[in-house]
Formats: sequence, C-alpha cells, structure tokens
Amino acid sequence: MAVVPETRIYEGTRIPSPCPTILEVDPSEHDLEDILTVNFGPNHPSTHGVLRLIVDLDGERVAGLEAVVGYLHTGFEKNMEAKTYWKGITYPERIDYLSFQANELVFVLAIEKLLALETPEKAVWMRMCLSELNRIHSHLVWLGTSALELGAISMFWYAFRERDMVLDLFEMVTGARMHTRYFQVGGLAEDIPEGFYAQCRSFVEWMPKALDDYLALLDRNAIWLERTKGIGVLSADDAIALGQTGPVLRASGVDWDLRRDEPHLSYGQLDFRVPVYANGDVYDRYRVRMDEMRESTRIVDQCLRRLERLKGHPWIADDRKVVLPPREELHTSMESLIHHFKIVTEGFRVPEGEVYVATESPRGEQGCYLVSEGGPKPWRVHFRAPSFVALEATATCVHETLVADLIAIVGSLDAVMGDTDR
Repeated sequence: MAVVPETRIYEGTRIPSPCPTILEVDPSEHDLEDILTVNFGPNHPSTHGVLRLIVDLDGERVAGLEAVVGYLHTGFEKNMEAKTYWKGITYPERIDYLSFQANELVFVLAIEKLLALETPEKAVWMRMCLSELNRIHSHLVWLGTSALELGAISMFWYAFRERDMVLDLFEMVTGARMHTRYFQVGGLAEDIPEGFYAQCRSFVEWMPKALDDYLALLDRNAIWLERTKGIGVLSADDAIALGQTGPVLRASGVDWDLRRDEPHLSYGQLDFRVPVYANGDVYDRYRVRMDEMRESTRIVDQCLRRLERLKGHPWIADDRKVVLPPREELHTSMESLIHHFKIVTEGFRVPEGEVYVATESPRGEQGCYLVSEGGPKPWRVHFRAPSFVALEATATCVHETLVADLIAIVGSLDAVMGDTDR
C-alpha cells in the first residue's frame, strides 16, 4: 500500500483546469497584451527528444504552457500486431531506447503469462541483474544530460564514463550494446558468457565510489542547489491524481515501488531500500535517482551472488513448441530443424486471452496489455508508457516559474519521446 505523507507541499491543487495538461494564461494575474508566445522545440536533444512546448511568457515568467507530442510517433504497437510473438520482441526495446531491457522484459513476461510458461531460476535472476544495470544506465543518461543543461558539463563526461561500463557488460552478454533481444520467451537467448561475473563484479565495486564523486560535485554546488531546490514542485495528492509513478511519484513523498509492493521475477527475495523524498521538487527527483542507482548496484551484487551458484543450470525453458532448439542439434536432428524453421517463419501459438503485466522501469510503471486470439500474432498490444504520464505533470510543475527553470523541470520528469509517442 502506498504511503501518502500527511504534510502538504502546498495547499489544495495546482493541476490546471479544465484541461489538466494545459496551463492557460490567467487574465486576472497577467496583462494579455504583454504575453509573448514562444515555441520550445520540437528539436532534439535540447527538449529531451522531439518535444514541443508552446510557452506563454510574461517577461521571464511562465504564464501558460502546452506540451505537444506526436512528433516521434512510430506505430510500434500496431506493427507488433502484424508480427509473430517471436519476431515482435525486437520492437519494445526501441520504444524507450534508454530502458530497453525494461520494455523487452514486460512484453516477454506478458507472453509467458498467457502461455503459463515457467522460466528457469537462472533466467529470472539474470533478467533482474540486467534490468537493474539498465536502470543505472538510464539514470546516468538522465543525470549527465540534465546537469549539462544547467551548466555542469563535467557531470556529463563522468556519467557517460560509467554508462560505457554498463554498455560494455551488455555487449559482453548479448553482442549488442543496446536493443539486445536477450530476453526470450521462456528465458534467455544464450547462456551467460565466461568473464561476465568478474567484469560485472568490478563494476559493482567501482560504482559506489563514482556515486560519491557525483554527490561531491553537485550537492555542494551553489548553482546546482539554487537551480533545483524548490523548483517544479508537485505535491503527493497532485502526483497521484496525475497518475505519476517511479521517481517522480516517490520524490513527492509517495512510498510506492512495484518491485517491492507487487513483486515480479524474484524481487521479493532481494534486500533493497526504496528511496522516498518529501519536497516534490527537481532536487528531490535528482536525489531519488541517485539513491536508486546505489540500490540497483546492491541488487546487481545480490544477483551475481545467486547466479554464481547457478552455473550449469538451464537458462531457458525446455519447450520445443515455443523455444528454439539448441543450435548444435540442428545438424543432427530433423525434428529440431523443423521446430526451428516453424518458430522462426510461422511463430508459436499463444492461448486465447488478455493480460496486463506491469514492471518498475527506470521511469515508473511500465505496463504491457496483450490480447491473444489463439494465433501466432497478438490481436492487440498496448504499452503503458511512464514517459507519457510524466509529461502530463508538466503544466502543474511550471506554475509561476521562470523560463530558465522550465528547462530543469522538464528534464527532471525524465520523459523519453520514443516512449511517449510510440
């Protein structure tokens, strides 16, 4: 159960009316003749993707705002309905290209739920390990780019240094640095390679020191503190009303994390803390993500300890109607060759039904709604995109702020436009 703080950041609500996502100019507070309407975007990367903000300015103060989306609409969901389940796995990770493992995971979990397919323990723990590495990766990109926008250019280089270490681990395991297609229905695409444990252990030992360095650079920087504290405030009640999840919700004082409160995979067996802060501003969103990187490092460490005890165990389910047969069998077994050919060309059939599966992605609740008619292709695929929901809070957070603060506020919501528009 989510814990909502009793203290209030501000009285009442700041959600605009009648449309909660559009801040309209109030004639009682602003002279309409003094209003200047300016387009911010759509241009990448200065608006974190192709986001367009129509901003009404009264001097340097934001009097009105409308976030316009749709410039990066790809039709991924509809494309997935034209592909078999096996071929469709490559699409979700390209929706949110910073938390690709989280999107891939939620789609695979939804298929496995319809199939009632049990995943080997080794695959479960490796999925958690890579998902938490992906959380660190996503937060590092957010930290580096957000700090850069406020003038802290050094943070960009430091954050991307550690990000490259994470991508090296993905490349070692999957052969690709991003968009890995490593999570398969029933488990993993390949066994964990030799050398991964040692290299990942080295990263786990390095990362806490790197996080200490980040805090030393930013938490005692007067400009950073002035540009983030008390800026872009969002109360717990407004965050809940706007459907916020993830770091944005927890920075407003609401104690809610799907990994702990509705555990998937084996998160219920892990020891980790859910960071929660009460002020609901840009600074607290930054602190939540910083703490999450530290906790994710602890989770990766626990996953490594378990995985090292599972050497030699299967990494994918032994269901030849759904899972590709081992490659070495294709030269000696006609049945294996037929199964491989059928799965790749025609796909596998999924029982009729509908499911909704949600995981805790770096941006919050990442959900997948999947409907099957009993064939090899989904009838309906829809993703609950936390980036889209986060942008709904933009108009509330920029209430009576300066135009310079708008950049920090939009960045703190951490919306990825590929995830928003899909």
